[in-house]
Amino acid sequence: MTSNRLIIFDTTLRDGEQSPGAAMTKEEKLRVARQLERLGVDVIEAGFAAASPGDFEAISSIASIIKDSTICSLARANEKDIRRAGEAIKAANRGRVHTFIATSPIHMQYKLRMNEEQVIEAAVKAIKIAREYTDDVEFSAEDAIRSEVPFLVRIFDEVIKAGAKTINVPDTVGYSTPELIYERFKTLLEQVPNSDQVIWSAHCHNDLGMAVANSLAAVRGGARQVECTINGLGERAGNAALEEIVMATRVRRDIYDVTTNIRTEEIVPSSRLVSTITGYVVQPNKAIVGANAFAHESGIHQDGILKHRETYEIMRAEDVGWKTNKLTLGKLSGRAAFRARLDELGIGIESDEQLNELFVRFKDLADRKSEIFDEDLHALVAGHQGSDVIKRFELVELEVTSKTGQTPRAHLVLKIDGKDMPVSQSGSGPVDATFKAIEVLAKSGSNLELYQVNAITSGTDSQGEVAVRLNQNGRIVTGQGADTDIVIASAKAYLDALNWLTTEGKANPQTEEVM
Repeated sequence: MTSNRLIIFDTTLRDGEQSPGAAMTKEEKLRVARQLERLGVDVIEAGFAAASPGDFEAISSIASIIKDSTICSLARANEKDIRRAGEAIKAANRGRVHTFIATSPIHMQYKLRMNEEQVIEAAVKAIKIAREYTDDVEFSAEDAIRSEVPFLVRIFDEVIKAGAKTINVPDTVGYSTPELIYERFKTLLEQVPNSDQVIWSAHCHNDLGMAVANSLAAVRGGARQVECTINGLGERAGNAALEEIVMATRVRRDIYDVTTNIRTEEIVPSSRLVSTITGYVVQPNKAIVGANAFAHESGIHQDGILKHRETYEIMRAEDVGWKTNKLTLGKLSGRAAFRARLDELGIGIESDEQLNELFVRFKDLADRKSEIFDEDLHALVAGHQGSDVIKRFELVELEVTSKTGQTPRAHLVLKIDGKDMPVSQSGSGPVDATFKAIEVLAKSGSNLELYQVNAITSGTDSQGEVAVRLNQNGRIVTGQGADTDIVIASAKAYLDALNWLTTEGKANPQTEEVM
């Protein structure tokens, strides 16, 4: 099925969530899904319904509120997974079941312990069951790039006969090169019977740093769906980055000759929302969405830009959403205006109590910060733990002493299970002292795997956004905190992570690497 329309299939909520510590609550998934819909994503892979009750509920909730995008659930090629996925997408305007099974010799022999005939039988059966729930069924041959072409031709032929409408050829382990994947798609489209009756899809991982290049090569080879994530989020080295694929096809239309439905001005807001929720900060020199993506330091470049923008810029910053999103609210603004702006940003408020709590925090921020930006609001909401989390640990008071030639010391009062408890501890720096003091009382036994600081906006009064990743006996969670005082933000992030360790529901929902 060939056309110049490229379908954007976003798997941030499924494959992206498999990044260590990037798992999201149902509330966070809903916020991301609303933004993906605003971005114009064609298909949102909302999760893996059979992975956990929480994932099932999140997919069902997304299916009930998203109207413009197709909502998809992943499922292994077995009846239990397929039926769970079908039930999860039942409320969707447009629902898809995405089923997969491994096809490479190494996966069939060592993981599945199945022969080729058994794999084909399982795949065909899965397609037929999925079609009881929806006509929109996608089939993926896991590890397709390391699979033998004759077997791929056979299995794709059979699943198309069974009713699959989209055929995905994933580079599961990031092994491909652009030349190889281009030839693989050309060959499959030529050899698979009825290949013109389905949409061909590419799903590339970034282990060798070529996920975007491979995805674009697949498009040249005939793919008309690309599976990608915001910021390239994903397990191991990540997935193909949505923003890079979209802008590459737009800027180099002369090569790719495809169009997308993406509203590109929503790219940067989408990037920042996902970064805030997951704690995965975007590197400054990241293409399209990095802070330096449109910065020009060289005098020669600056001179050229001033004379004619296109001398050194191949796209406009404002086209991808780089603009000043200043909130025209201040400390005198009312709840109605505040709530209206949250609604515009796709931030749902569940109750008046939640709104009141956020409004109080907004007023406090407005007293300390002269200008409020949309990014500040996203951070404000991210730091507000919803009803899903057990708030065992809360920061009541923090004082840090740090002086040249002396050992820094932190004095804290924490509310633990409703009781105020003081603690003091020294450390190599103010943040180290703060974390050690918290652990004296928390006794979590967890390892700090990541401590990351990012300025939310420009200026010395910018809020600092801190991400803390803790590993407690294999359970990995990420906590976020934001404040104009970076030490307070760090303490909030650490306590946020501790609260998620206490609460079931934010651990990585996938028990095995897939797709």
